[in-house]
Amino acid sequence: MNNTNPSSSQKKSLGNILQMLGPGLLFAGAAVGVSHLVQSTKAGAIYGFGLLVAVILANILKYPFFEFGTRYAMATGENLIQGYKRQGNWALAIFLIMTIGSMFTIQAAVTIVTASLAVNLIGGMGILAWCAVLLGICMAILLVGRYAILDNLMKVIIITLTIFTLIALISVLLLGSDTPKTGEMLTFTWDKAGIGFLIALMGWMPAPIDLAIWSSIWSLEKKKLNKNANLQTALFDFNIGYIGTAFLAICFLTLGALVMYGSGETPSPKGAVFAGQLISLYTSSLGEWSKPIIAIAAFTTMFSTTLTCLDAFPRVLSQTTIVLSPKYGQKSSKSLYVFWILVIILGALSLLKFLGGQMGLMITIATVLSFLTAPFLAFINYKLVTGKHTPAHAHPPMWLRYLSWAGLAFLGSFSLIYLFSFFM
Repeated sequence: MNNTNPSSSQKKSLGNILQMLGPGLLFAGAAVGVSHLVQSTKAGAIYGFGLLVAVILANILKYPFFEFGTRYAMATGENLIQGYKRQGNWALAIFLIMTIGSMFTIQAAVTIVTASLAVNLIGGMGILAWCAVLLGICMAILLVGRYAILDNLMKVIIITLTIFTLIALISVLLLGSDTPKTGEMLTFTWDKAGIGFLIALMGWMPAPIDLAIWSSIWSLEKKKLNKNANLQTALFDFNIGYIGTAFLAICFLTLGALVMYGSGETPSPKGAVFAGQLISLYTSSLGEWSKPIIAIAAFTTMFSTTLTCLDAFPRVLSQTTIVLSPKYGQKSSKSLYVFWILVIILGALSLLKFLGGQMGLMITIATVLSFLTAPFLAFINYKLVTGKHTPAHAHPPMWLRYLSWAGLAFLGSFSLIYLFSFFM
C-alpha cells in the first residue's frame, strides 16, 4: 500500500524545481528592465502593435546565442570568457573592448530608470542621490550574500514582477478605457527615426548578447551550490527564464499599446518625467487603485536589472582579469570582484552626474552599441560551442544550428540597415 502524501510529494517536486532555478531567473532579472519597461512600453505607445513581430523575432532569433553560454559552461566547466581565450586573443579582445565601451553607460542607464521610479514612488531625494543610494544597497546585498543571496532574492523578485505585470495586463484588458481596434494600431514608418528606434528596441530585446557570458558565470556559481546541476537541468532553468522574459516583453508592449497609444502624450526622454507618465497613464485608464500595483511592478522590474548588472559586470571583469593575468588566480576573484564593483559604481555615478538629465540619450547609446556589436559576439559564441573546445555530446542539435544561422543573418542585416540609414 502506498502511503505517500500527495501534497508532500507535490511540495517536494515544487521544491526541487525551485532549487534547479537560478541563473535563468538571473538572466530574466537582468533582461527585464530597460528593454521591457522602457523600450517595449514605448514601442506600444508610439507604434501600437506595429513592432510586435519585431519583438517576437528578436526573442526567437537571438535565443541560440544566449543558450550557448549555459551550454558551454555546463559541458566544459569553463565560462565563456575562458572559452574566448581558447578561441584566440582576438576573440577576448573584441569582447573586452565591447564591455569596457558600454559597461558604464548600461549601468548608468538602468540605474537612472530605477531611481526615477523610486522618486515617483517614494520621493524624498533627487535623482542622483537615489542613484547613489540604490547602487549602495545593491553593493551591500552582493557583498554580504554574493551569489547565494542573489539566487534566492531573484526568485522572489521575478515571481512578484510576473504577478504584478499580469494583474496590470488583465486589468487593462477587462477595465481599460476605449482603445482603437487592433487593426488600427499596426503603425510603423521605415524612416531614419523609425529605424533608429527599431534598432534600439532590438539591441536589448530581450537583452544584449553579453548576457550569454553572464549566464555562463552564473551557471558555474549555481553548480557550486547544487552539485546535482547538469547540462539538462541548467538548460531547463535557462529556458524557463528565457520564455518568461519573452512573455513579459509582449506584456509590456501590449500595456503600452492599450494604455498609451493614441493618448496624445509623447514619452519623455527624461527619467523622472517618463516614470510619472508611465504610472499616471496607467492609473488614468484603470483608476487610482492601480497606482501601487503599477509602481511596484515597474520599480521591481528595474531594481532587479540594476542588481544583476552590478553583479555581472564585476564578475565578468574579474574573470577577464584572471584570464589575462594568471598571476592573480581564482583566489583573487573576491578582491577583484570588490574592486570592479567600486569602479562600476564610480563610473556610472560620474556619467550620471554629467548626463543625468538625458536618460533617453544614454539608453539609445547603450542599446544601439549592444545591437551593432551583437553579430560579433553571436558568431564567437556559435563558433565556440560547435567547435573542438566543446565536447561532441554537448554540441547543439541541428535545429538550433539552423536557428543560429538565421539569427546571424538577422543581426547582421539589421546592423547594416541601421548604418545605411545615416545616408537616407
